[in-house]
Amino acid sequence: MTALAQQGREQGQDERRALGIDWGDVVLNAYIGLFFLYLFVPLGIMVLAAFNANDTPSVSDWRGFTLQWFTGATDEAGNVTVRGLPQDARFLQGLWHSLLIALGVIAISIPLGLSGALLLTRLESKASTLLYTLLVSPMLMPGIVLGVSTMIFWRDMFGVEAGLFTAMIAQSVFIGSYCMLMFMARLQRQDRGLEEAGFDLGASSFLVFQRITLPFLMPTIATAAVIAFLQSIENYNTTFFAIGGNWTLVTEIGARMRFGLSPVVNAIGVIFVAITIVAAVSYVLLKRRRDQRIKALRR
Repeated sequence: MTALAQQGREQGQDERRALGIDWGDVVLNAYIGLFFLYLFVPLGIMVLAAFNANDTPSVSDWRGFTLQWFTGATDEAGNVTVRGLPQDARFLQGLWHSLLIALGVIAISIPLGLSGALLLTRLESKASTLLYTLLVSPMLMPGIVLGVSTMIFWRDMFGVEAGLFTAMIAQSVFIGSYCMLMFMARLQRQDRGLEEAGFDLGASSFLVFQRITLPFLMPTIATAAVIAFLQSIENYNTTFFAIGGNWTLVTEIGARMRFGLSPVVNAIGVIFVAITIVAAVSYVLLKRRRDQRIKALRR
């Protein structure tokens, strides 16, 4: 029976090859197509709604192409008739707050993550597992807990009221853990023999770190900075409960959603999508040029 079954399978495969149909590939391609539709159709609808003259974000009720949600509109007397993104002071101020917090998060998270990674990769102790668990635990905590606990701690211990600083600290608590994992993955691939050679030649620990370890970590530092920036910009839960009476772009969008959709929000989404595409394409082109230069030097 086994031989007959094997013969039947082989005959079926031969027939499919003769017909030129590989159903496995057909199913896989169909799944990939549905997956990309699921991802990008809502995004495409959002982009189209940003250019609709309808003041309610929609593509089913199309009232003409417009850029007024990006630029605003005024009458002959200079009075604002349509409040676009440039006329929305809270959105612009929220964006400025988001950028300030993100830059502060990068400045805090990179040193925290690097120090934690160096400690765990260099410390040969039974406590390493416990330390690893403690340092990673902020990633597993709900954002509400991190935000509220940070706000209460800084208010009761140091008299610092909730604001941009507490939001920055609250975000750095868990974003630093992401940076630490990235640094650990990089340090585990480092050739420790280079550091030992530096020590044998009389270099101090600081000089070895400056001349050997830090240059080796520079690509990861740049990547971790980008990840920290993106994590900070899009964070809502932790920021909302730690920022007090201030606001960021994300928390302001969340507050506006309670009163209905706004085409200005769609315009902001289009701008961020455009920035993301430009950044991704620029990175690919720069990486390709760098690889070509490396290949040319090797020749």
